[in-house]
Amino acid sequence: MSVLVLTEHSQGVFKKKSLEAVQYAAKIAQDMGTTVTAIAMGSVGAGEMANLGNYGATKVLHTTDARLDNLSSKAYAKVLAAAAQKESAKVIVGTHDTTGRAVLPRVAARLQAGMVAGAVAYPNLSNGFIVKKNVFSGKAFANVSITSDVKVIGLMPNTFQVNKGSGTASVENFDCGLSDGDFKVAVKSVNKASGDVPLSEAELVVSGGRGMKGPENWHVLEALAKELGAATACSRPVADSHWRPHNEHVGQTGGTIRPNLYIAVGISGAIQHLAGVNGSKTIVVVNKDPEAPFFKAADYGILGDAMEIVPKITEAVKKFKVNQG
Repeated sequence: MSVLVLTEHSQGVFKKKSLEAVQYAAKIAQDMGTTVTAIAMGSVGAGEMANLGNYGATKVLHTTDARLDNLSSKAYAKVLAAAAQKESAKVIVGTHDTTGRAVLPRVAARLQAGMVAGAVAYPNLSNGFIVKKNVFSGKAFANVSITSDVKVIGLMPNTFQVNKGSGTASVENFDCGLSDGDFKVAVKSVNKASGDVPLSEAELVVSGGRGMKGPENWHVLEALAKELGAATACSRPVADSHWRPHNEHVGQTGGTIRPNLYIAVGISGAIQHLAGVNGSKTIVVVNKDPEAPFFKAADYGILGDAMEIVPKITEAVKKFKVNQG
């Protein structure tokens, strides 16, 4: 019996949120007196998989089918369910992201398992198996008791800091007999989002809204993001106006992020936008409208014109970095 964890990689390198999921699974395994088995799919090197031992995995099952380099929810679910049966896993962990939302419910249905999506804390095993999660777009929490024999958890990304330890995981090939019928969607090409820091992985995010007045002013935010080593994001009206690419749209109808620092510039803070960012550890708002709703959700607020304030913040960051050596 082991705790099974679904991992994701990009071009053979495991994503930070997957390392977090492995670490999360390791804590559950410790409490249950068992070990962690990770499942890796597609083209990834043996050394990269063995390094999952640094985050708590004891073993990695590798399904080598190259078609798994791109998400296929049916195929992923088949592999994960087969791995759970092989390992007699009672707990299955994944990330509450695009992949997890597509795959984990399928696995839960296959295994007749109870599931919690969007967990934000380690399970409480003192009186059953209780998992804390966000509800009402992050405005409240619910403690959910899972009573089924097999349990599935989707961990909200960036809930815990990733701490690298020491260890090496063993790697073994795992073939569950995938067929062409398991791949209902054929991926012909993949266009990667540009940017030095992937938005879903970023711990620092600089975001802009209609208050930036036009795409020609975005260089102001990009300069700040560059100095901070941050990713850039935007509100829905900005993406809909084609000022910025849609992959940068965060909110209820876009991406959900949980960075350590979220700087919102010229964004009013409608409830739809807050739903995608209110899990951020610290929120800083820059807006010239004193009635902007975002100020009520912010940890820090700056009232004023973005075109005057943001360059000053950028210069302050530069000076800070110089003083730090």
